[in-house]
This record gives sequence, C-alpha cells and structure tokens, in this order.
Amino acid sequence: MSHTVKSGNLGYPRIGGQREWKKAIEAYWTGKLDEQQLHGQLTEIRLHNLRQQRDQGIEIIPVGDFTYYDHVLDMAVMFGLVPERFSYSGGEVSLDTYYAIARGNKEAPASEMTKWFNTNYHYIVPELGGRKPQLTVNRPLVAYREAKEKLGIDGRPVLIGLYSFLKLSKGFNEATEWDHWVELLLPLYVQVLQELAAEGVAWVQVDEPSLVTSVSAEDITRVRAIYETIQRKAPQISILLQTYFEAVDRYEEVVSLPVAGIGLDFIHGLDGNLAALRKFGFPAGKTLGAGMVDGRNIWRTDLYRQKQLLLEILEMAADSEVIVQPSCSLLHVPVSAKQEQTLVAVLRDALSFAEEKLGEVVALSAAVSTGIDSVKGIFESNRIALDNLAKDPARNRANVAAAVEKIASEPAARGSEFAIRRKKQKEKWHLPLLPTTTIGSFPQTAEVRSARQKWRKGDWSQEQYESFIKEHIQQWISLQEEIGIDVLVHGEFERTDMVEFFGEKLPGFAFTKGGWVQSYGTRCVKPPVIYGDVDFDQPMTVKETEYAQSLTNKPVKGMLTGPITILNWSFVRSDLSREQVAYQIALALRKEVEALERAGIEMIQVDEPALREGLPLKREDWAGYLDWSVKAFRVTTSTVRDTTQIHTHMCYCEFHDIIDSIRALDADVISIETSRSHGELVHSFEEHTYDLGIGLGVYDIHSPRVPSVEEMTSMIDRALQVLDPELFWINPDCGLKTRGVDETVKSLKNMVLAANQYRAKESLVGTK
Repeated sequence: MSHTVKSGNLGYPRIGGQREWKKAIEAYWTGKLDEQQLHGQLTEIRLHNLRQQRDQGIEIIPVGDFTYYDHVLDMAVMFGLVPERFSYSGGEVSLDTYYAIARGNKEAPASEMTKWFNTNYHYIVPELGGRKPQLTVNRPLVAYREAKEKLGIDGRPVLIGLYSFLKLSKGFNEATEWDHWVELLLPLYVQVLQELAAEGVAWVQVDEPSLVTSVSAEDITRVRAIYETIQRKAPQISILLQTYFEAVDRYEEVVSLPVAGIGLDFIHGLDGNLAALRKFGFPAGKTLGAGMVDGRNIWRTDLYRQKQLLLEILEMAADSEVIVQPSCSLLHVPVSAKQEQTLVAVLRDALSFAEEKLGEVVALSAAVSTGIDSVKGIFESNRIALDNLAKDPARNRANVAAAVEKIASEPAARGSEFAIRRKKQKEKWHLPLLPTTTIGSFPQTAEVRSARQKWRKGDWSQEQYESFIKEHIQQWISLQEEIGIDVLVHGEFERTDMVEFFGEKLPGFAFTKGGWVQSYGTRCVKPPVIYGDVDFDQPMTVKETEYAQSLTNKPVKGMLTGPITILNWSFVRSDLSREQVAYQIALALRKEVEALERAGIEMIQVDEPALREGLPLKREDWAGYLDWSVKAFRVTTSTVRDTTQIHTHMCYCEFHDIIDSIRALDADVISIETSRSHGELVHSFEEHTYDLGIGLGVYDIHSPRVPSVEEMTSMIDRALQVLDPELFWINPDCGLKTRGVDETVKSLKNMVLAANQYRAKESLVGTK
C-alpha cells in the first residue's frame, strides 16, 4: 500500500557554509560594511538557503526563519518591544537599536540571554515593560514576498506562537498580567496573519515549543483561547502548530486545538508522542507534521527503521495529510558534510548535516509515496554506513566499558565534608576577604588566532607556537598581578573552544572541518563529535598551567571543562545512553585532575556551564538526569586531597530550581553567570541557603562596554545581603575570550577596585 506524503522543513542554518553570515555582521559592527552592504550580503545568504532547500526537493519551505542575530529578538522588535533603557520612538526598530538590545551599548546593558530550551543555542529574552506593543513591520510577510518574487518559492512563513513567546519573556507577572499581555499582543498576531492571508498565503508555521514542557490545565485553557481567537479572526489561514524537542504535554487537548495541522517530534519525543498517537489516534482531516529526521544531531538517519515507523504513523493518521520533516529547525546542525573529506571513511560516511538531512527527508517521503524501489540505492548505502560505524573498533573498547560498569555501581565523594576542607584550605591559601579571580580565558586576539593558524598550517613549528603561548601566559600573569587579582589563570591562549580543546586530546572524539553551529548571535562553535569510546591518553593541560604557576607566588587555577558540558556541547553517539558517555568522559577527566594535582596545581576549576541546559524539558524527568550528572562531576573531582580546592562555573541556571543538585556537586567554590539577571538569582538566596564558596558574576562579559565600579559594587552589595562574606568570591560572569584587551583590563581593574572598597568597609573587615 502506498501513501501520498509531502516533504517539508522547519528552518535552516543561518550562518552559511563558510560562516559568511557571522563575518558580514561582525564587519558591520566594526565599520567595515555599511548597513546597505550588510543587507546585501545577508540577502545573498538567505536566498542561497532557500534555493538549497528547493533544489534538494523539499516541497514545503519555511520563510522568515532567517535572522540578523536571533529569531526571538526578531519577534520582540517586530512588536516594538524595545526595553525602556534604549532610545526608541516607535516604528520599525533601527539596526543599531536591534544590536544594542542584543549586545548593549555605552548607555545601557544588553538584554538577558539564556538557553533555548535544552539546546546549545541561546536567545535574547524579550522584556515586557512599559512600552505598548505595536506591529512595526510584518517580518513573515516581507520574507514570503522576497521568496516568491525573487525565487518563485511559495514559502511557509514561520513565527513563534504567542503562548511560547510569553513563556520565553520576562518583565511581567504571569499570574496577574497574562491576560493583559494577551490582550495587547493577540491583535497583532491576528494582524500579521490577516495580512499574510491577503497576500495569498495558505499555510503558516506557528512554533509552540513550550507545549512540550510541563503544561498546566490553566495553560492549555490559555492556549485554546488564543487559537480560537485566531481561527475566528483569521479563518483564511491554515496553521501548522509546530512542536519540537520532546513529546507534547496534554496530547489530547493539543491535537484538538482549532488549527489545521500539528507538528510532532518523533525523534526526541518519540516515546511519548508515539504512545499518545497509538492510544488516542490523530484527528481526521488535520495535517500531521511528522518529525522523522533528527534536527539536533549529525548522524545519518536509519532510513529502514524510520520508514517502518513512518508507515505505522500513516496507518494511525490514515485520514490526514502527513508531512515528513526534521524533528526541529536545522539551525542546530552544521550546513553541509561535503567538506569533511579528511575524516576516516567509517565516520565520514555516517555523517548527515543540514544539507544531507534534507535529502533524507525527501528519500523517506519518496519511499512511502512511490515505493522503496525509487530510493533503493540511497537506503542500501545508508544501511552499510551505519553497520560499519557500529562495528568500528573505536566504539568497542573493552577496558572503557568495564570501567564505566564499575563506576556506575559505586558512590563518588570527596574524602572529607566541606567544613573540614574549608578549614584546611583557608590555612593553606591565606586569601583575603572577597577573593578576586576570573573564569579562565583571556582575549583571543587576532594575533592569537593568527598564530594558531600558522601553527596548524605548518608555517610555524611546534617550538615557535609554544614560545608564543608562553609569552602570552607570561604577559597576562604579570597583568593579573599588576591589576591585583588574587587567584590567577593562565589565560587559555592555546585553546580554541573550551570543549573542542579537550576533545582533540581524548580518544573517542573526532573533529570536523566545517561543522560550525550558532551558539548565540555571531558566536559560532564547532562541537566535537563523540563517535567512539572516550579514554585518557596523556595529560592535556599540565604543561601550560605548571608554567604559569612557575611565574607567580599567587595560586594559579587549573582549568578543565566538566564531563556534562563536554557531553552537552558535543555531537554525541546515539548507540549508548548519555549517562554512559558522561561516565566515560568523567573517568578520563579524573586522570587529568590527578595529573594537575601531582604537578602542584591545587586549585582546579572544572566548569559545568551547560549543566542545566541538559535538563529534560518535563520536570518529572529531572531527577534521573541530575542524579547521574552530579555523579559524573564527582567522579571527576572526588579523588583529590582535602587541601586541593575544586572550583566550578555555571551559566545562569534558575539556581533555585536545582539548588540541591548544585550543592550536591560538593565543589569548594562555584561561580555563576548572573550579571544579566543578578537580582533574580540573589532573590533565590533569600529563599534558599547556600553554604559553600560562591562567586556571582559582577559584570557582563557578553557586552563590549566597560562597567563602572558603582555597577559592580551595587551587585556585590545586593549579594552580600544574603550570602556569607567569608564564602563570597568576586569574578566576571564568564570567560573573557571574546573581549578586547583594553576593555578587559579596564573592567578587571574596576572589579578589583570594587572588591577593595568592600574590604575597606569596617563592617566587613570585622568579619575577617
């Protein structure tokens, strides 16, 4: 029996195959391009992306998913939601104001940035304040017209649904102001859709990813009210209500909403969505968007397996149109695997990036529409590639499997409790009250990047490159001492990305040539690929850290990336559980921690900025993830002496939600990225006691502005109302790799001045 289905896509990477998008925007920021030139270059990238999807055979192509920085920020400025601290008099938001919201300027700090659900992408959090929203420009309509007029593509406009937009926003009381903001914004959504309908648009993709989180009965009532209004006031438009990243909560209520179609994720939400589909079926006459290709990982789809799943779905949605599509927007994967010719064949043949995933979508659609014979060759090559990967010796290291099995059944804990360790460490280090430090990295200047390129290309010898790195370590050790910082770092000049650096030195990892993905704004990362069993080969950080320590009498921290962050910021093999892979990484890092300690490095920072982003999207699933994540961290850090001080760093993570797990890490000192949401985090300490060492970021490193001493002292003052000064550290909120040298030095000098002001206060001196 054959079925007629369509192929569709939900979004495409913005950055371009060679990161042309990033380069153009950054050239505009530095004045190398004017606004007209920027528009021209980004238009070329946008149209290329549309042509690529059309030429691959995708029938339903999204438009409006492209952005100049972040798609959530786009929604906010489309509605004129410019924070009041920025100058704005109405109408279309200027490009300079748009970027000021994202990055800050000399007059005002940037808006908060946080994780996009449980991915490695970050979005700019909309601020709902005193400005009355207005439709400044119908961005989906502009995108639709461009695709149709320039390429003849009748695209499907994309926008974030009102429910998710409000859930992703801040600055309003949801309990008392939800209805008020719906009253303000819903007419604007209706206007957008009515204008699209007048243009001849038939379908619109409305993304509602918040429907896969834990949704209350009150929330589902809110959602129904929103879509009933839209259906009544814009009946000409067919809406595909798109969900992704997990199974929808309250399936029965969601599929009965007054919309023409529902998009479901059958990769990351497979178990829940499939169980609900089997139990409740799918409404006749509605379109089902079936997410059959993983939009978040880089492995080939098992086409034979997914074909069987698709056939089962088609039987349960027999009276519906079905669209085969990725599980989510492809913005989370690199653009094309064509340039990965230097990888070993067994790995190269198993990769599938955005371009290849479009081909898989088309192949699956064809297999059930016209029969398997039409794509037999594609399916067979797919099977061979996946079989070869499964048999590869790199995936079958018996020693690693045995070690993981052993550690999984054993507890992991430091030798003594924190109170005992703290006393020993205080006697050893003699640090001042409110010790100052940084998170790890210092500016990766053009000179540093150029030196690395010369070394990688073979233009510089290993000796030349190491000499260059030593010069920079020496320069920044001297600068830190001159500034007056108490606990120093070597600066990480030898490192590119904080995960990539370790992956390059651990068996089981591989690295792509062009596997770039967007992290936030123009910040792109090239995640390592964990394709085999992770093992320890030799020390990775000892040489540079030991050299830095030889230059000063002050303590220098060893700097490692933790097992959960390496896991969450890599493309991970899919044949093992994430817990098993985390333990493999933890055991390898434990050996590095022990090597640092043997070399005399007795402050060691094991960063876990991505701990929270790995949380399951449903609260009922949090406990299992947190249990094994905490254990992996403790496997890494638990074998050191009491006098060795373990630090960790986290990005802002809704601290109160997981405070017990953060405390369970048992780190001697934790630093938290909080400057954009400092007050919110400090408020959590008014409700929860935290009695280990802690540093709250006192200034935002994502903005190029230099914060004043007064700004930092106000943050310190607020924090010390609820935290013990004896346990408090002062630091920036994240690493300084992306900042300039001049602004970094000025900011750190102000930070030390702020700390000294507090030390000079009689009330604090008396606590020493």
